[in-house]
Amino acid sequence: MQNTLLLFSTSSSIPKSPFLNPNPKMSLLSHHPSLIQLHHYSLRRISWGRANSKPFLPPPLSFSSSSSSSFKAEISASILSRRGKENDFIVRATPTSMPESSEESAIEQELGRTLQLVSMFGIWYLLNIYFNIFNKQVLKVYPFPATVTAFQFGCGTLIILFMWGFKLYNRPNITPSQFAAILPLAVAHTLGNLLTNVSLGKVSVSFTHTIKAMEPFFTVLFSALYFSEIPSVWVVSSLVPIVGGVALASFTEASFNWIGFCSAMASNVTNQSRNVFSKKLMVQEEETLDNINLFSVITIISFLMLTPSAILIEGVKFSPSYLQSAANQGLNIKELCLRLLLSGICFHSYQQVSYMILQMVSPVTHAVGNCVKRVVLIVSSVIFFQTPISPVNSLGTAVALAGVFLYSRAKRIKPNSKVV
Repeated sequence: MQNTLLLFSTSSSIPKSPFLNPNPKMSLLSHHPSLIQLHHYSLRRISWGRANSKPFLPPPLSFSSSSSSSFKAEISASILSRRGKENDFIVRATPTSMPESSEESAIEQELGRTLQLVSMFGIWYLLNIYFNIFNKQVLKVYPFPATVTAFQFGCGTLIILFMWGFKLYNRPNITPSQFAAILPLAVAHTLGNLLTNVSLGKVSVSFTHTIKAMEPFFTVLFSALYFSEIPSVWVVSSLVPIVGGVALASFTEASFNWIGFCSAMASNVTNQSRNVFSKKLMVQEEETLDNINLFSVITIISFLMLTPSAILIEGVKFSPSYLQSAANQGLNIKELCLRLLLSGICFHSYQQVSYMILQMVSPVTHAVGNCVKRVVLIVSSVIFFQTPISPVNSLGTAVALAGVFLYSRAKRIKPNSKVV
């Protein structure tokens, strides 16, 4: 778009004209030799001429200004001329290209959004890494996954109540129909996290997350069984390296344990059941809940459900005797409590950041980011815990993760038939 800029000058000196306002602020060359600024009241007194030097009235000019007294027009030196003996000036509007402030603003906003997303992805990965490290350190000396998971849900509940209490985030109003729809999701969420902690207590962090790379397989399976959604050829093809890579990694895993393996696989089942059935269980009113509030409500329900269940399954394990037994294995009570607290904070924080990212990007982009996160998590855990892995095991893990990436890319292909 071009803006009209009124500029004027003359090749010879310009005589004083009675048509111009004598106000010093409006003097022709007072501030710059090639720029003249005219108040709009003075502009009205400029007489206009045609080629035949006969005066005429120009079309009405429309000016937009926040204050009429502050309006100024700029006129360039190259298009002003005197008309013979008459002291009339011809002023022509010259289109001049101006920088688009709106385009600059859009570029700045896009750059700011990109930087924000990069920062959030980095925070998401970092919190996830620290959660798995602290969680593994705790479960290694304190083998009570139900108690640990309930404590982590409790930390999340306190954070949520703090945010709602201090108006950092709007508290939702849950209707009975909404609660009935959310409850099954909370049950699946509780079981999924509990089974993941069971697996982390039995096998290495890298092996647990290699098994959890099979989540897309169960998503496709449940969607086909319960919703008759036929996956595309590309989606099915991407599942082959996922299944093959996990199988190869499992056969060569040094810390292989059937309890850890089955728990991780069962967590895939529960987590993907939650994701698939959420489309069917959510009532219409649920649309008023955003992702963060939905996650917050699920976290509180999970804490209320799992706390009594953990006591029934494992008993009260926060007694001094149990804490001392953990201290005897190389982690004193103070370090144990600190790591347990940090794992609870990171547990809730990384999931909330994940939901915040999901509100800003498409599900496919989020899936790609989750795939990259799993790679970063496996590599960091291997380095930190110095997990022994064979070349064949590394190959299986790499093939499985490559399959997950291909699956996320295959989701972008949308043929006419319904695709998972």
